[in-house]
Amino acid sequence: MTSLNPRARKILFAVVSEYISTGDPVGSRTLARRYGLELSAATIRNVLADLEEGAFLEQPHTSAGRVPTERAFRLFIDTLLQTNIVSPEMQASLDKRVQEIHALSGDPMRDTGKMLSELSGTAAILSARRTSGRALTTLRFIPTKPRQVLAVLVFDDGSVENRFVELAGHIPESELMKIHNVLSDVVEGRSLAEVRDLIARRLDDERTEADQLRRKAFELGRQAIDGVDDKSQLIVEGQTRLLELPEYADAGRLRQVLRALEERQDLVQLLDKTLEAGAAMVFVGSEKGESHDPLLSLVIAPFSEHGRAAGAVGVIGPTRMDYAKVMPLVDATAAAMSGAISRKK
Repeated sequence: MTSLNPRARKILFAVVSEYISTGDPVGSRTLARRYGLELSAATIRNVLADLEEGAFLEQPHTSAGRVPTERAFRLFIDTLLQTNIVSPEMQASLDKRVQEIHALSGDPMRDTGKMLSELSGTAAILSARRTSGRALTTLRFIPTKPRQVLAVLVFDDGSVENRFVELAGHIPESELMKIHNVLSDVVEGRSLAEVRDLIARRLDDERTEADQLRRKAFELGRQAIDGVDDKSQLIVEGQTRLLELPEYADAGRLRQVLRALEERQDLVQLLDKTLEAGAAMVFVGSEKGESHDPLLSLVIAPFSEHGRAAGAVGVIGPTRMDYAKVMPLVDATAAAMSGAISRKK
């Protein structure tokens, strides 16, 4: 890609910019008229032909203009990444909005996603890393069937996880209350890792062996906590905005988009990859993996809590999304989330 001469790069960037703006194939006359290239239409046509031969452009129809390939978008994005700067005004505005969300919302992650979707005009995605460092505040068991209870785990970050636990026999509610009292001293304020370790030690204790109620309590606690998923959760907001875009007016393309959004584990892996890299990343088309729609791109940036990786936030949209707008917006949102989460903690 670096072998392109300055003239070819200038024309390629003009094609990508025009295609992002209109979604229509781009011809030499449009480029000559709108982009001040100071080149004849014939010269521009020759460069366009060279770019097509180099797999930067393709021609949908022989009589139509050309459209950028993934390779062209990649070069365009990589250049933007090098010059991507968030203005102080944008950062201050996002900081204020995200702080208000975290102060007032019962679900700040989801409401931040709604805000980002609104600002970007496409779908927003967020992941929060679920780790054993989360502290438990409450563990309760709710009877559902004669030999089953629902374990409800409440964490200090406001998240709640539920899972069913099968029992060897029926436990009356009066006994469940005693079990809650036994576990409350073990659970409250401790991380999952600490609670797992403490329950294991209590179960090995001879005094627990002799106390049927305590043993039953710790066995239930172990079953409830062992089922907790420590992997990242995924939130997608504003997916209906994708369905309104002209790229997905065709029913077949629409099905591909919906299928891509349903492959949540694949999206989590891309978000986790960004988190591990510790820097903003852009995945274009097939770079996301074979299971994803080739006309979808992701722009993702990590956020942190007191300097420790906490999650990632981004947008998912068409490959012709306005990267010059979206990339600094995602960066600023991630920085605002880092500030709001650390301040709230």
